[in-house]
Amino acid sequence: MSETRQVVLPVTGMTCANCVATIERNLKKQTGVQSVAVNLSSERAVVEFDPQLVGLNDLINRVQRAGYGVAAGRASFVVQGMSDDNDARRLEKALTRLEGVLKVQVNYPAESVQVEYIPTLLNQTEIRKVIQSTGFTALEEDASLHDAEGEARAAEIRHQRILLITGIIFTLPLFLLSMGRDFGVLPMAWRHSDWLNWVLFALATPVQFYVGGQYYRNAYHALRNGSANMDVLIAMGTSTAYFYSIAVLLGLVNDHVYFETAAVIITLVRLGKFLEARAKGRTSEAIKKLMGLQARTARVSRNNQEMEIPVDEVTIGDIVLVRPGEKIPVDGVIIEGHTSVDEAMLTGESMPVEKRPGDPVIGATLNLNGFIRFEASRVGKQTVLAQIIRLVEEAQGSKAPIQKLVDRVAAVFVPTVIGIAVITFLVWYFLIPLPETTQTSLFTRAMVNMVAVLVIACPCALGLATPTAVMVATGRGAEAGVLIRNSEALERAARVTRVVLDKTGTVTRGQPGVTDLISLAHSPTDNRPADWEWLRLAASAEQVSEHPLAQAIIAEAGNHDLKLTSPQSFQAVTGHGIQAEVEGHQVWVGSPRWEVFQNISLNGVQPLITQLEDSAKTVILVNVDGVLQGVIGIADQVKEGSKEAIDEFHRLGLKVTLLTGDNRRTAEAIAAQVGVDDVRAEVLPDGKTQKVKELQSEGEVVAMIGDGVNDAPALAQADVGIAIGTGTDIAMAAAPITLISGDLRAAVRAIRLARRTLSTIKQNLFWAFFYNTILIPAAAAGFLNPMLAAAAMAFSSVFVVSNSLRLRKVSLD
Repeated sequence: MSETRQVVLPVTGMTCANCVATIERNLKKQTGVQSVAVNLSSERAVVEFDPQLVGLNDLINRVQRAGYGVAAGRASFVVQGMSDDNDARRLEKALTRLEGVLKVQVNYPAESVQVEYIPTLLNQTEIRKVIQSTGFTALEEDASLHDAEGEARAAEIRHQRILLITGIIFTLPLFLLSMGRDFGVLPMAWRHSDWLNWVLFALATPVQFYVGGQYYRNAYHALRNGSANMDVLIAMGTSTAYFYSIAVLLGLVNDHVYFETAAVIITLVRLGKFLEARAKGRTSEAIKKLMGLQARTARVSRNNQEMEIPVDEVTIGDIVLVRPGEKIPVDGVIIEGHTSVDEAMLTGESMPVEKRPGDPVIGATLNLNGFIRFEASRVGKQTVLAQIIRLVEEAQGSKAPIQKLVDRVAAVFVPTVIGIAVITFLVWYFLIPLPETTQTSLFTRAMVNMVAVLVIACPCALGLATPTAVMVATGRGAEAGVLIRNSEALERAARVTRVVLDKTGTVTRGQPGVTDLISLAHSPTDNRPADWEWLRLAASAEQVSEHPLAQAIIAEAGNHDLKLTSPQSFQAVTGHGIQAEVEGHQVWVGSPRWEVFQNISLNGVQPLITQLEDSAKTVILVNVDGVLQGVIGIADQVKEGSKEAIDEFHRLGLKVTLLTGDNRRTAEAIAAQVGVDDVRAEVLPDGKTQKVKELQSEGEVVAMIGDGVNDAPALAQADVGIAIGTGTDIAMAAAPITLISGDLRAAVRAIRLARRTLSTIKQNLFWAFFYNTILIPAAAAGFLNPMLAAAAMAFSSVFVVSNSLRLRKVSLD
């Protein structure tokens, strides 16, 4: 069985939810296409297909046959190194083979290459690399700053602006002349002259067929594909008014002309679409900000020479040099230097992070105050920033479960409106007579009310209600250090009632640290090195050991600036401790239950040992030359922010459960520190999934937060899995939400964001349904003029997008 592939196509020309349904239906008809998801707000189609049965060009043709376009970028390169036409043909063939390339023109005499490509599948850096790998040199300025899809969208908006301005230029005098005649403002000779109607016709025609031409084309494609969209409604409504007016103009009907009605409707709808397009552009600003974070160049050391190169040319293994105040260009591991790094732009955490040799650094973060050298470990599309951008784009293109209701409504919306419009005409014409009126007046009244129904209906607001909110929310989440993989997770997170926390690495640091240091020989004064001689000897002995507790003791000695020496001899006793000779002293470091300590006087420290163990701490005793010198308490310490996060969960009305494989005494001690509601301890890795199922069976909507491999099954089982970004890749792969930092408070931000997003979606849907439910009957009842109906319809979509944009400013702390 062949593997499926997924492509993202940037679609142009969509106006409403029916357009989404039309594109999805047409793509699904193509043999080999397995799934399609079209997003009206991001204007993208995500297509999963079998590459052995269908090609990219087939998919593009399907979109175009449905009446829509695919945004294309254009790149120009000056290419050096071509010797003859054969080189030009070879280069053209190499570029044509690239997936996403639509057209290639290689001009050998001019040494130029023109490439038309799909920007969601390819970028100019990749095109340049193919040119270089073919044996030529490509010169193109600042390709990293080139946003081809953005330029295509901007060109579309410029075109919409030209149409809008044209519409205003012709419609404004048309409207003033028409209203002037109706209200008796124009001179008497003008009001009753035939030539005025011809002037109105001349002004209305460019608006009808140039400014409104897109509505006719889209309506034709929609009807040809067996569906109806907003363009069908606009084309029907304005055509009715326009062609009826022509009949009046030609003397076929004795009535008033309605050229201004058709023109004003088209211009107002065009105004609404222009404002909507500009507002929709702001929904993806978070992605643009993330893209703008990347450094443009990198300073690397190659062959003992420093050189500055474009960041796209950095390769894995390169030694990268970063000075204070510069951005870190790619991901890597520090090999030399000490600094602090501002990671707020990716993690949402405001405090700088200290970095030393061996610590990882993330591309696009800011080096604050030290010079560092690091080895590049991830470049290009593999960097953390590139993966974040990819995940956010995938989330923005996904459909929330609540969108399914909208899709069902949209599928029948336009046909239903057309039916209501026809009924409106028939009722007003045949069933509601006017006293002392003519058949022409009856027809006119019925026609005006029918046009109002056609124009007032707005499927656009329905189609935009969910995707615009999801786009803004996922971008806002990325800015706050929360990665949301799909909109379904966002919706589920808003409904969470129970938060289940793994202990180690999630609530606690996941690494032991010294919490208590008690000297038995004498009381230390002023923290002088001489007072901690026994600690220095113990840490020196432990240098040979790789046990986590040994590392904690060594780290504590470093905190006291103690100078360690190497032991002359060393022996580890499994399960008990170590014995070593250090500077001529015999040193034992280990558990109180080791017989070495049982055979000597504990100097009355047994109550102290019991007290520390009751606090879930591991007790280590230090014996030097047969004398008990000190007691060390070691514990996995609670992370900074864990207690505050759990307090915030409670304020949100959520119950919190601590789930761990540790013994109950340790778990309950940690639980007491952070204030969780429920402790489930001594749970084996495969038992964590069962515990989550038990909570779900009790009616709880469960969010599981963890970081380890053993948490992955439980993360997948939970209604919402939230992975700690500092944990394992397996945990992050199993969870639809990832916290880039290790701070549990980011999970609070995720749930707050989810709740605000779901609330915004509900507001948008309420408005869209309320608007259509109230105003369509009002138009049918004759209470709305078609021009007012057009203005209301244009406002409806702008309102929905603007309401979603408010999520950009929402506070998550």
